[in-house]
Amino acid sequence: MAASRYRRFLKLCEEWPVDETKRGRDLGAYLRQRVAQAFREGENTQYPRPRDTTFSGLSVEEYKVILSTDTLQEFQETNKGMWKKLQEKFAPKDPEEKHKAW
Repeated sequence: MAASRYRRFLKLCEEWPVDETKRGRDLGAYLRQRVAQAFREGENTQYPRPRDTTFSGLSVEEYKVILSTDTLQEFQETNKGMWKKLQEKFAPKDPEEKHKAW
């Protein structure tokens, strides 16, 4: 099984070129680095890998925090534009107040 995974990752590395204009942040270079780390012995690498590792290097606990509803709401709040934030801040809370103002 490790041999077939290794060959598939090598195929991916062949098809994903390295972009020299993105030194230090190129996905193709990162893939090659991670494949080299994961398959130090090439096709002879032993599996299964530990369950607590991921492609990104984050732990399961870190993913749970990142993907929690609270964290996602915080991201949505920070992505709102200034105009939208001002509208929400100064808009009347009661729908009837909105009509009285006009």
